[in-house]
Amino acid sequence: MNWINIKSESDLDRIIEQSFQGSGIVVFKHSTRCSISSMAKNRLESSWDLEGDLPAYHLDLIQFRNISDLIAEKFNVRHESPQLLLIKDGECVYNESHMSISVENIHLELKA
Repeated sequence: MNWINIKSESDLDRIIEQSFQGSGIVVFKHSTRCSISSMAKNRLESSWDLEGDLPAYHLDLIQFRNISDLIAEKFNVRHESPQLLLIKDGECVYNESHMSISVENIHLELKA
């Protein structure tokens, strides 16, 4: 899985622009201090089969908490960790947290 790191507000602006193309984009908010977050990330990475179809962005929310807060504000979602958001046409169309994060759920949402 090829994560694209989010490190700035301008990265987030580019993500929103990119979400208008193709199937959208995925943002995974990850706490490097949380074992549940690490488990959710490992589950995603081991079952990811959307390479090339859906760009996957990664946010280290410990290092970039301000960006995590901005994501919550821009997409009108509650901050959680770990958290996965599917962004399509500039809007969050799906968000899940903790052990509910799965590639299968992403597939279901993309078919909806």
